[in-house]
Amino acid sequence: MIVIKLPKEDRSEIVKQVQSFFEEERSETIGEIAAEMLIDRMIQELGPYIYNRAVADARAMFAEKFNQIDDELYALEKPMSRR
Repeated sequence: MIVIKLPKEDRSEIVKQVQSFFEEERSETIGEIAAEMLIDRMIQELGPYIYNRAVADARAMFAEKFNQIDDELYALEKPMSRR
C-alpha cells in the first residue's frame, strides 16, 4: 500500500482543523496526537476511495478532451473527389 505523506505545514493545518471541528461540533477537546492519529486513519481508510475517484475523474476528463481533439482533427480533413 502506498503511504501518503503530507507536508509538515499542511499536516499542522489539518490537525488544527480537526481539533477545531471536534471543539465546535462535538464540544470535545482532542489533543494533537489524537488528531494526527485520526488523520492517519482517515487517510488509510478513505485515501484509496478518494484516489480512485480522482483517477476516474481524470480518465473521464481525458476521454472528453480526446474526443474534442478527435472531432477537431476530422474537421481539418480535406474533402476528396470521388471519381
